[in-house]
Amino acid sequence: MTLPPQLQTWFRTKGWSAHPHQVAMLERAKEPATLLIAPTGGGKTLAGFLPTLADLARSPHEGLHTLYISPLKALAADIKRNLRAPVEEIGLDIRIEDRTGDTSATQKKRQRADPPHILLTTPESLALLISYEDAPHIFKGLKRVVVDEIHALAESKRGDQLMLALARVNTLCPDLRRVGLSATVEDPSALARLLARHPDRCDILVADPGPAPDIAMLETAEHPPWAGGGAAYAIPAVMEQIKHHNTTLIFHNTRAQAEIFFHNLWLANSDGLPIGIHHGSLDRQQRKRVEAAMVRGELRAIVCTGSLDLGIDWGDVDLVIQIGAPKNVKRLVQRIGRANHQYNAPSKALLVPANRFEVVECIAALQAAKEGALDGEPRGPGPLDVLCQHLLITACSGPFDADYLFAEVTSAGAYADLTRVQFDRCLDFAATGGYALRAYDRWQRLQQRPDGQWQLRDPRASRDIRMNIGTIQDTDTLKVRLRRSRGGKPLGEVEEAFAASLTPGDTFLIGGQIVRFEGLREMTVEVSRNAARKPRVATFSGTKFATSTQLSARILEIFSQENWPYVPPHTADWLALQRHRSRLPEPGRLLIESFPHDGREHCCVYGFAGRNAQQTLGLLLTKQMEESGLFPLGFVATDYATLIWGLEPLRDPAPLFDRHTLRNGLTNWLAGNAVMKRTFRASATIAGLIQRNTPQVRKTGRQATFSSDILYDTLHKYDPDHLILDITRAEAHRGLVDFGRIEDLLDRVGDRLDLLRLDRVTPLAAPLLLEVGKVPIKGAAEERLLAEETQRLMQDAGLAAI
Repeated sequence: MTLPPQLQTWFRTKGWSAHPHQVAMLERAKEPATLLIAPTGGGKTLAGFLPTLADLARSPHEGLHTLYISPLKALAADIKRNLRAPVEEIGLDIRIEDRTGDTSATQKKRQRADPPHILLTTPESLALLISYEDAPHIFKGLKRVVVDEIHALAESKRGDQLMLALARVNTLCPDLRRVGLSATVEDPSALARLLARHPDRCDILVADPGPAPDIAMLETAEHPPWAGGGAAYAIPAVMEQIKHHNTTLIFHNTRAQAEIFFHNLWLANSDGLPIGIHHGSLDRQQRKRVEAAMVRGELRAIVCTGSLDLGIDWGDVDLVIQIGAPKNVKRLVQRIGRANHQYNAPSKALLVPANRFEVVECIAALQAAKEGALDGEPRGPGPLDVLCQHLLITACSGPFDADYLFAEVTSAGAYADLTRVQFDRCLDFAATGGYALRAYDRWQRLQQRPDGQWQLRDPRASRDIRMNIGTIQDTDTLKVRLRRSRGGKPLGEVEEAFAASLTPGDTFLIGGQIVRFEGLREMTVEVSRNAARKPRVATFSGTKFATSTQLSARILEIFSQENWPYVPPHTADWLALQRHRSRLPEPGRLLIESFPHDGREHCCVYGFAGRNAQQTLGLLLTKQMEESGLFPLGFVATDYATLIWGLEPLRDPAPLFDRHTLRNGLTNWLAGNAVMKRTFRASATIAGLIQRNTPQVRKTGRQATFSSDILYDTLHKYDPDHLILDITRAEAHRGLVDFGRIEDLLDRVGDRLDLLRLDRVTPLAAPLLLEVGKVPIKGAAEERLLAEETQRLMQDAGLAAI
């Protein structure tokens, strides 16, 4: 395929020429699947659409021609705006529409009856479309599907659901061509296998990466502190950067950190520069206002989170600042690409470590980014809870043959190795709810017809199934509204647990402003504006990322250097003091420090396994220490270490790190733990066992938790081998507790455990004493302390001999 005359004329009028990878995409237009890896600003979205525009320019087409899938609703809207411009300028008769959760019901109904030529949507909306009986009409004539930012989808269950949906679409449209677009891919062949229809081949096209990004650490007058995560010390230096650039994006890893930093930045904004804030917990209208102001170039800076990570073209952004260590090189590269979003122009970015340890982490991330060494964990097989939901979605569209559907499902890359036994277990669950639940009508959803095909037992069940489509498990949130404003102006959302901790009069941050909690009314948090300069309660929590395995390994390599040539003097002195007082952690060895502090015995385990794994390690080690008579009192974990305190010093760490003991301890601990129930609730909701949304009302988080806890206890007692319990155990090991990284740690260090007995806290351990999130251990240590205190009081009263 070549560019038709209309498109050639448009390129000449613009003074442009097609990039080599854009021409190559035209040449590959008839390939079954193509993965394009091109730098941010390299025109990869246009490259993905050029074959579509060329085809539609040459010949008219009835109905849907190209389907565009985006991980973000905002990205779909942005692409619609940017794609309409060339279509209108060229004069092509092409309808371009988006279909997301924000699209009106009227427009959605019209799109089903009369699909546009190009439909821009999300994985969830596509799953909904294939659930309709008229899906063959909707997708009739579809020729191409373009999956944008495919790396972001590949890392989650949303990507698995998307590929199952595309397998169904491919059944309706056998000649469908697939295109994947990304700028950050650590393993192109693995992503290509995910994109292609198994066992088809996927062509991989790598564009010229362009100039290396201009990235460095921000120089500040004040040195970063030993501990903390707010980076308040850097506010003056950040303000100076804002003044000297057109538009600056200031990324944070959590919404809480973004809120606090924005508040401090605003207090320091003596020049009154227009600054905005953008994250997923803010009210949708407020986010849209910020996005529109960014497009118009009216904002000098935007404090944001992952809500602006992906490929939205904000035009005038010429600087990206990352506050706090990025935790993941791929995420850093993605964020860097938001600056100077154009081909052959280097992106400019500055990193701001929040503390001394993060200085080392930022250096490791900078080196990896400059080398193009992206990180990423290999994905496992396709999750079965997503498959269970897909079976119900398929039944909504009409009867299906299990043999044909099995063949269709295994054409999706992640499910290529799915066995028929696994498929039949999922089918039995979707039909009956499983052994312990098959007596209940509410879980009797499918039935087999005399001809062997499967269908919905009650066609009315399709409504409930459609209302619960999706794999995103939102944190339980409550709306926040101003009490005294007309109609209760919405400000955003906070976690239900955070709202439960508030008492009237508490102040907190949301949307960059301090508000006062007035009360809870009909599951809405009512607040009023408050003029205080500091909130009493900082803000809601938000997600915390774990440092990637590859980045952790780089940090250990930096520690092993002789004199740290790339480390600033203030942090090099800190590391030198650690080496003098104790030792620095080394690759292939596990450093464990033991020291007294504040009347308690402490031990610090430097596992560098990521926050979730270090947290799990704390739970398992304290359990064994309790059984060994070491009387642990509590622990706290970070990405790089677990600090445990108690009444007796650790003398022999080897028994604590026995793999068999740790795994058994995890199994026993998970069996009755809230983590397991939380994981069960997520998997059961995705699989369709629990419904969060019903035609009458959406369940609150507490209601859903209550019903899921009852189900979990019932299945655990009467059907311990139930499919959803098996899924839950696998998910818990891989997700919340991240036991795989503990096993990687054990593989890495073997029996090379270095226990150092010291007389005081060390520089590397000191920040952990200031960490929030300490976990108390309720056990024998508390009883011993109580007995000792009782004895002391009796002695003081002269009663010890009585």
